[in-house]
Amino acid sequence: MTGILICVLSPSAFGQQPRSPQMPAPPPMRLVSSQERSQLDATKDSKARLRTSLDLATTRLTRTEEFTTLKKFDQALEELGCYLGLLDNVRAFIRSMNHEKGSTRDLYRHLEIAVRAHIPRLAVMRRTTPADYAGHLKDAEEYLRNLRAEALDSFYGQSVLREDPGEKKPEGPRDPEGVKRP
Repeated sequence: MTGILICVLSPSAFGQQPRSPQMPAPPPMRLVSSQERSQLDATKDSKARLRTSLDLATTRLTRTEEFTTLKKFDQALEELGCYLGLLDNVRAFIRSMNHEKGSTRDLYRHLEIAVRAHIPRLAVMRRTTPADYAGHLKDAEEYLRNLRAEALDSFYGQSVLREDPGEKKPEGPRDPEGVKRP
């Protein structure tokens, strides 16, 4: 009789570990460090507080870029969370002010100008980041776009009419023969 030898090859036979599905990176925690909070609380003037907040946020964004360049994506997400926490803080601060005053609109204007410059920086980082982390950068970009929209809306208030996406637009004029003109 001929014996048949069956050999079962397992992943460990080749020195490989079995692959487990990798979980995506958790979203960054939005927070303001105690040192940054005390620095913000020490400023009494609203313009100085905004300037301090934006300086601290820009520093955090620069650190995020540095960690991304060094391929330290977990640390980059931590810095991104602190960056977003500072922006949340300044957003809440401005929202608590009287919106009818011109000084509040000035604060929104300065915030919008600063945030406008940050969006392309996040886009550049997103392009060089693995997909597990890039989604969080994309979310941060969207957050900044919404923040800019809020800042710009403060200039117009309720006087701007918004287009309803479900509303059908009227057709253009027609020729007497019933042909639609471009």
